[in-house]
Amino acid sequence: MALQDIFKFRELPESETTKPFLEHLEDLRWTVVKMAITLVIAMIICFAFRSILVRVTQAPLHEVSSQIGTLKALGITDSILISFHLAFYAGIVLSFPLLLYFLAEFVLPALTAVEKRFLLPAIFASFALFLLGVFVCYFWLLPKTILFFFRDTKSLGWEPTWTVQQYYSFVTRFTLGFGLAFELPVVVLALVRFGLMTYKFMARTRPYAVVLIFILATIITPTPDILTLIAMALPMCLLYESCIWIAWFMERRHSGSAVG
Repeated sequence: MALQDIFKFRELPESETTKPFLEHLEDLRWTVVKMAITLVIAMIICFAFRSILVRVTQAPLHEVSSQIGTLKALGITDSILISFHLAFYAGIVLSFPLLLYFLAEFVLPALTAVEKRFLLPAIFASFALFLLGVFVCYFWLLPKTILFFFRDTKSLGWEPTWTVQQYYSFVTRFTLGFGLAFELPVVVLALVRFGLMTYKFMARTRPYAVVLIFILATIITPTPDILTLIAMALPMCLLYESCIWIAWFMERRHSGSAVG
């Protein structure tokens, strides 16, 4: 199969309802296959550099306190299992733009030529926001969170002896969850762009959105403590508030161009 066929949007008939259901399933199957192959290749690349991933992941731990010492590996197969664990999440980060593109191929096949020109910039903007969320969490929030739990454990007279599985599960879920939280503006603005959401609706349903954000943060947050929950939910609330004003600007600009 030619490379251009892999990155080609699926073609729709004159009426979407005339396309057989099995053909939709075939399009979905091919999309899943492409995304899976992309993720596997990214995982293999990341697995080859697992020693670097380990050092990067443990850097916030060593910056907090030298008293923490070495993480404990309690399982015989921990080295391989955690390496695959790291490779999987790092592979998601590495292949994120392509995964978004393949998903857009399936979900948005009926885009106009003008809209398709904005697709790649939108994907890269989404990837930039995702990386921004990951970096903000890794360099700022993650060390503060680890330090909080370290001091809290010491205050109870306990010695922090963390296992590799506990630490890496916490770091990867927390960091990627924060990165995905920064995708909120892209999702909201896409809904506004396609007329599925308006500025007035977003402003009117702000209290419900805040509740949903806290529920989502509860699901994403790797620990049940209120500090981590607020640290995850507060930036999402601020992002949602910024989306309201961006939606207002988009609607005003669209109405102005329509009048002109």
